[in-house]
Amino acid sequence: MIDNIKSQMRKGILEYCILEIIQSREVYATEILEELKNANLLVVEGTLYPLLTRMKNAGLLSYRWQESTSGPPRKYFCITEEGLALIAELEKEWDSISTAINTITHKP
Repeated sequence: MIDNIKSQMRKGILEYCILEIIQSREVYATEILEELKNANLLVVEGTLYPLLTRMKNAGLLSYRWQESTSGPPRKYFCITEEGLALIAELEKEWDSISTAINTITHKP
């Protein structure tokens, strides 16, 4: 049961984290996976690629192909205006949720 709860918590914030990563620069999927891993949010390619596709189809991301000197072409993702607007909303919601959780968990 605990593993399911932890998994659901991580899934709930994954899109927000991906948007935050992509907000600062164009990135390809391997870079996203590395940043998530460095933050201890372990995500596998099989989870990331469908999520990136859904986010692109929702108008939050766009991408371009770039040739690579070390293998096949890479798909670089960037955030759209819709994605930036969503980040602004999610930041407000995250602040609200964080405040609520801290209020509950830090009772005297």
